Amino acid sequence: MSGTYILALDQGTTSSRAIVFDDEARPTGIGQRMFKQHFPLPGRVEHDPEEIWISQLEAAREAISVSGVRAEDIAAIGITNQRETTLIWERESGRPIGPAIVWQDRRTAPLCEDLKRRGLELYIRKTTGLVVDAYFSATKIAWMLEHIPEARKRAEAGELLAGTVDSWLIWKLTGGNSHVTDVTNASRTMLFDIDRLAWDDRLLRELNIPASMLPKVLMSGADFGRTLPEWFGGVEIPIASVLGDQQAALFGHACVEAGHAKNTYGTGCFILLNTGEEQVASAHGLLTTVAWGWKDKIHYALEGSVFVAGAAVEWLKDGLNLIDDPDESERLAASVEDSGGVVIVPAFTGLGAPYWDMYARGSMFGLTRGTQPGHIARATLESLALQTRDVTNAMEKDSGIPLRELRVDGGAVKNNILMQFQADILGLDVVRTEQGETTALGAAMLAGLQHGLWQQEQLRSFNPPGAYFRPLMDAELRERKYRHWQNAVERTRGWEEAED
Repeated sequence: MSGTYILALDQGTTSSRAIVFDDEARPTGIGQRMFKQHFPLPGRVEHDPEEIWISQLEAAREAISVSGVRAEDIAAIGITNQRETTLIWERESGRPIGPAIVWQDRRTAPLCEDLKRRGLELYIRKTTGLVVDAYFSATKIAWMLEHIPEARKRAEAGELLAGTVDSWLIWKLTGGNSHVTDVTNASRTMLFDIDRLAWDDRLLRELNIPASMLPKVLMSGADFGRTLPEWFGGVEIPIASVLGDQQAALFGHACVEAGHAKNTYGTGCFILLNTGEEQVASAHGLLTTVAWGWKDKIHYALEGSVFVAGAAVEWLKDGLNLIDDPDESERLAASVEDSGGVVIVPAFTGLGAPYWDMYARGSMFGLTRGTQPGHIARATLESLALQTRDVTNAMEKDSGIPLRELRVDGGAVKNNILMQFQADILGLDVVRTEQGETTALGAAMLAGLQHGLWQQEQLRSFNPPGAYFRPLMDAELRERKYRHWQNAVERTRGWEEAED
């Protein structure tokens, strides 16, 4: 194709977005569709796979329409997606056999405990770079095979396919011609050997998952197939890149060299540090993961995943009815000078890095008769920044690299109170880049590179700094606030009893 536009599909936890980028990586058209979250039982989170697909297709068509470009002007598609969320579908019909189990879902915690009891924790850590946790895809597949009628029998007969959201979208876009994934998404399944870049036979056996279900693993920039003509005005568009959403954001910040770090504030908080072509094993509760693969090179990253970030702000709206819109959190927080001693630990679905406590639960400390809604709002915002410091502290210990700045993206970066507190509690500059659509931009940038539309030296110019937040807080106050946070976290841990 001779087009000069890139279509990025950004399939997230709460919405499907699509953005058309021009030949200078500027957004020219955006489409978005929200979709329903399902919470059938405490600790369970599900999505409708068909709703994911339809919402993403509609968002893509809207973006193309808004941009005013023709489908034949689009050179390639880049896909970025919510990671770990997992589903199973029929090989012949493409029909899902049940809901997608979302990355936040905790139903497989007992399966994880069983893996630990069987002595697999160290093997999983060394092979996959991950900790044993319900967050990842492996136990979700195993659970579905055991709990959905006939699933085990049908999987063993070769009738079923399993994948993360990227594989599902590619399957639908290509009409079932491609069952593939990329190295970043594969590295989040707890089934993938990040040294050999292959599915691990031992882990498949231990979890009783047929290898025939799994997609072929490609580099992040590769030929993933072509879309059916019926989806985009009779045109077949090549899919040239696939990246898990957090790796896409790292790439979108042009954090392409070792030592560069970013934080994405979405439903969760995800901090990644590029460690280059070297894997860094973590001794402080972080994950070693694939940052991306292109041509013949793999870049690795250290990652700290915070389960609840923007979701805590949503809780202010939906759970406490303190605000009508998440954007109002800044106004409410600004109604008070500080958090008034209130500390909130939003461990609604357990604690992620660096604690990895599936049994922690949310808590609120420091309440007095003088506590106002503004204090609760401010403490909620501060919890995002404090969880980020937990992770960056661990990163510096593991890598030996002192962070010089933190690049940020995601919906919450518009909140200046949060960004200033983030700089204050880290004692580092926080850089908000000009392009807010960093995740989609990363997928587009790699698709453009793969297609030959851009050269690597152009990447930095695509997302320059837009605002700097410099630390203003007194060092003694900073450390006192952090100690209060650590005390609060300790009191939330192990709240729920482990299930047998």
